[in-house]
Amino acid sequence: MQHKNTQAIRIQTERTNEMEHSTPMFLTSSFCFDNAEEMRAAFADETDDNIYSRFSNPGVQEFTDKMVALEGAEAGYATASGMSAVFGSFMALLKKGDHLLSCSSIFGSTHTVIKKYLPNFGIEYSYVAANRPEDWEAAIRPNTKMIYVETPTNPGLDIIDLEMLGALAKKYQLILNVDNCFATPMCQRPIEFGADLVVHSATKWLDGQGRVLGGVVVGKKELIQDIYLFCRSTGPALSPFNAWVLSKSLETLDVRMERHAKNALFIAQKLESHAAIASLRYPYLPSHPQHAIAIKQMDNGGGIVCFELKGGLDAGRTFLNSLTMLSLTANLGDTRSIASHPASTTHAKLTEEERRTVNITPGLIRISVGLEHQDDILNDILQALEKC
Repeated sequence: MQHKNTQAIRIQTERTNEMEHSTPMFLTSSFCFDNAEEMRAAFADETDDNIYSRFSNPGVQEFTDKMVALEGAEAGYATASGMSAVFGSFMALLKKGDHLLSCSSIFGSTHTVIKKYLPNFGIEYSYVAANRPEDWEAAIRPNTKMIYVETPTNPGLDIIDLEMLGALAKKYQLILNVDNCFATPMCQRPIEFGADLVVHSATKWLDGQGRVLGGVVVGKKELIQDIYLFCRSTGPALSPFNAWVLSKSLETLDVRMERHAKNALFIAQKLESHAAIASLRYPYLPSHPQHAIAIKQMDNGGGIVCFELKGGLDAGRTFLNSLTMLSLTANLGDTRSIASHPASTTHAKLTEEERRTVNITPGLIRISVGLEHQDDILNDILQALEKC
């Protein structure tokens, strides 16, 4: 079998009669048939023919096939955004009376979906602290259907033991659904540890240049079929243009993530003992509380570094306002390094108590380490820290 980085480059769904080397964009809303019988068979799901780009599209399929191969999955479905992938994986598989068990450290919009919207459909939920692995089994209820986690978590970079959760999910016949956005399949492949589903915001590292929105969910074929049927009816399909961009982006994902992780480790090592920083986290630093788990399930530490400033909220604002090169934006996973303040941006809709529970403190800074020269990234951070 080919290596995963080769598959990301060489998987190609379809060429036209021109035999182009690079896959073309299939910018069409629908597809034609030669006769009525072909059309009938397609709508009866007797063939794999493309019908309508909300259902399938050759370019979207190419991106999906690459992600299926990279994650070691059986099937997949690509969506318009990461949140539509998360929501689709919930709504297609959970019903009234079911219980979702999630780690408490999750993306702010995911928290909103779980807390505000799932109860509208009669779906129960509860949270387990990411740094308390001993609490997972006790939190499982008779009606628990799915375990959902991020690892590394956003933004605190807690590492959850996927092997432990995989065994737990198998023991209780639960669906293990893992958001692998922070790591990417070039760093971590949850299915190898027992995950049934893996979701991504393709907007982040998979694109890697801040150009398009996209999402994808891959996993077991029977689960993906339910997700596909839900999404094709409700409409969160990935656009053909965005799929083309994302598929091309995957061709460089391996080399990009290698550089992101190298830069991030360098930054983390240089900043760990800085006088203005109260604490710093990076999965591949020995000081990380779950370092041993990170080494076990991750090929590198990823591209995110987070640290707590001693000066709290005021120091956080001063730091961000003093940066001259790093971008201030809520995105991550870009070629350009990004600094953000989770308490006032991505997790602002959480209550103060909820943020405190997941260690999102007023002085917490998240750095998405880019592909610039590592010295330039470090120098901009250092000069901003000097003003804190």
